[in-house]
Amino acid sequence: MDLLKRPRRNRLSPAIRDLVQETRLHSSDFVIPFFVLSGSNRKEAIPSMPGIYRFSKDLIIKEIEAVVKQGVLAIALFPVIPEEEKDLAASGAFLENSLIPLTILEIKKHFPHLFIICDVALDPYTSHGHDGIIDSSGNILNDETVEALERQALILASKGADAVAPSDMMDGRIKSIRRRLDQESFINTNIISYAAKYASSLYSPFRDALCSSPKFGDKKSYQMNPANVREALLEAKLDVEEGADILLIKPASIYLDVIYRVKQETDLPIAAYHVSGEYAMVMSAHEKGYLDASKVFYETLLSIKRAGADMIFTYGFNCIAPFL
Repeated sequence: MDLLKRPRRNRLSPAIRDLVQETRLHSSDFVIPFFVLSGSNRKEAIPSMPGIYRFSKDLIIKEIEAVVKQGVLAIALFPVIPEEEKDLAASGAFLENSLIPLTILEIKKHFPHLFIICDVALDPYTSHGHDGIIDSSGNILNDETVEALERQALILASKGADAVAPSDMMDGRIKSIRRRLDQESFINTNIISYAAKYASSLYSPFRDALCSSPKFGDKKSYQMNPANVREALLEAKLDVEEGADILLIKPASIYLDVIYRVKQETDLPIAAYHVSGEYAMVMSAHEKGYLDASKVFYETLLSIKRAGADMIFTYGFNCIAPFL
């Protein structure tokens, strides 16, 4: 054949393949989520997320040490709150010496340079499992919820959180939280906005992990319609204007088009959340011998970064660490 251009020449050996590789994964690309339990010396398996556990804050230190040694720079904390401590007003979210504030302090003692991201949301603390304050008819009240989120964010920042990450999807919460933090001199606390959080069916294992499934209805009045991408661009634009530092897209691997579009429309760093359902599906297939979880996670996370994510929240880090 008379071919002047043969693209396969750049694929013929491991050396040339590595030399021309366009996208790479590094340990520093990842944010590792941790589920935090009250008490001490507690470790609980999460059946719907094989290999993932809830830890009390004393045991979480050893787990964090393991990923830090592998080059991870950031973690995200999520609280597991007992049912008897939940109420309609999410009162537990506003206690300065509660589970997450104390966990931040403990982690910072051991890893002062670790970047700690704290979820700002009421659903772990509400008896009904929704992300906001509700009225007598069960409607989610936007402005009252935003006021509560301000208080929660301020407490987390005051205890040493490097970033607060509002995941509720209430209107105007980024602006309100930014102003409140600045007023209280937390001008350097980062806001990672869940700019486009979809009402996805892939969150069930996460809700199992936190015991926070909604007791009625669904979250479609505040989380986004999976059919919409222009709406995601609007939400991202608003969060940029309101003072977000980083924009997060959730879920990640089946919303790559959203990650790509938002990346093209903004100059802010983009985070993506490789969610619990995406993790659980792969692990279930791995346990049945249908596929190799490590290889699938590596390919999946590579595609998320290729789409435009600067950082990725994932439960699959330990599976791919040998490849990094």
